[in-house]
Amino acid sequence: MKNDIQQHRNAFAREAMRPGHPHWEQAISRRQASPLKPDEIRSEFDRDNGRILHSLAYSRLKSKTQVFFHTNDDRICTRIEHVNHVISVSSTIARFLGLNSELTYAIAMGHDLGHAPFGHSGEVFLDEICQKQGLGEFWHEKNSLHVVDSIELLQDTQGHFKNLNLTYAVRDGIIAHCGEVNQALLRPREDAIDLNDFTKHRRFEPYTWEGCVMKIADKIAYLGRDLEDAQRLGILSQEQSAELEQILKAFPHIEAANNTNFIHVFITDLCRHSSPETGLCFSPGIYELMKLLMKFNYTHIYKHPRLKNYEKYARLVIETLYEALAQNFQGAKVLETMQRDFLPLYPKLGKAFLEWISLRALETPETTSSGLFGLQHIGSQHKRIYDLAQKSDFNRSVIDFISLLTDRAAIEYFEELSSF
Repeated sequence: MKNDIQQHRNAFAREAMRPGHPHWEQAISRRQASPLKPDEIRSEFDRDNGRILHSLAYSRLKSKTQVFFHTNDDRICTRIEHVNHVISVSSTIARFLGLNSELTYAIAMGHDLGHAPFGHSGEVFLDEICQKQGLGEFWHEKNSLHVVDSIELLQDTQGHFKNLNLTYAVRDGIIAHCGEVNQALLRPREDAIDLNDFTKHRRFEPYTWEGCVMKIADKIAYLGRDLEDAQRLGILSQEQSAELEQILKAFPHIEAANNTNFIHVFITDLCRHSSPETGLCFSPGIYELMKLLMKFNYTHIYKHPRLKNYEKYARLVIETLYEALAQNFQGAKVLETMQRDFLPLYPKLGKAFLEWISLRALETPETTSSGLFGLQHIGSQHKRIYDLAQKSDFNRSVIDFISLLTDRAAIEYFEELSSF
């Protein structure tokens, strides 16, 4: 008898991250106190949703690459659409299984805030620069945590700049979300570790079931959509399309190779075969389909010659931006000298960088002066993370600045650097 999916509804309700869960206090903890307003009507995770939604890092996702670089085709997925797809998939799974969908929603909203311009290629180029400059590793999950913890700022009701200060469960879900790793089974870890213990090659499972759901939803969301975009752009050959059809012959219940079918099959199969006892998992057949689709996408889409051609341009853009900014270091007076020497030559890039860095560097007369960069620092209460007297800190600030750029902004600043 076919397994009726409805019997699995709310199967994880007792595991949901809600009041009464043994990890609840840790999950909602913040690094700084964040008192509730007297008339606050939102949950802790919903407060995180609002902070992410109103951040500039979230807004910039609409002009960042998902797979296909800087496309002018409105049908093609951008990074913010991908994020919305992950929100939809993870919330659907969480609601059906009885988990906290507000938590999955918040993790999904924030999971790619630290993605570089030009997608995973941009991530590789920034990592190469970091390794060369002795700045450690660059990888977007860690950078997304860095963005929400230290870089992104919002003004409070008094006009003070503050860091986002998200809950532990959301921060954990962001850094633990890697969707490129094949795993047949997912279940949360027990320990509330220091999230700085994550490295590019030493990762941990999420702390919550909701984080595990979001991690799987990331892969569900991009596999079918990336394939659809490749079909829309006509980059698959007849032989490759025939190869895809051959793959799907083993799955007769999937009538067409489109995102609608893949998302439905992956979500329902996951919900049907998961339990708190066994963990989050697919049936063997559907898990094999996921692996086959991932292999197909990597072989025929992500390594497509047209993408490889654009990668050369994207590398030039990112490396040129880094070199142009990093070469300005001259010690503690770097911002003053940049305003004098760099800004007149490159007013767009210079103004953008100086305004950005002056809010995040350790306070000095040049960063606190309201007249220097035209900014009003109204009693800012956020942490400042760059000591500009240190070359490594200045270089890190350049990496962080570039990582937040949209494809469009990176290209615009590159053209300013390379044209008259």
